[in-house]
Amino acid sequence: MSAIEDLYREIILDHYSSPRNRGELPAPALKIEGANPLCGDELVLYIEEKDGQIKQVKINTKGCSISQASASLMTEAIVGKKIEEIQKIIENFKDMMLKDGSFTPTVDLGDLEVLEGVKKYPVRIKCALLAWNTLIEGLKALQNHKKPEPVVME
Repeated sequence: MSAIEDLYREIILDHYSSPRNRGELPAPALKIEGANPLCGDELVLYIEEKDGQIKQVKINTKGCSISQASASLMTEAIVGKKIEEIQKIIENFKDMMLKDGSFTPTVDLGDLEVLEGVKKYPVRIKCALLAWNTLIEGLKALQNHKKPEPVVME
């Protein structure tokens, strides 16, 4: 294993063992649930938004290291950003995870790039995408002023 792969694994394990932004936010924060039944991953995502900017994000996660690390890394990537910026991050992250061949991001993904190696294990891609698909549903709910639907990865 290369030094860069070791570093990436360390970052993933760090976020798995010490998830960032763990907890809950009280109402009126948006609460949305996501699940990946195949792997047993579960996520509850809380989002506080004001004037089109994400002020706070909290997560409660249960499941594999990839799912939990991805959720933790996601929270760090989106707090304080405008929804338009977040949508670009989401698009780039999903392209990185789902497109074959080399990937050139159009925004700085920072530590999120450590998850690119998950592509080597196709069955684990859904684990990495659970938090992101849950976030997408949450952002739609915020924009449409509706209650979000739970996300179930199939």
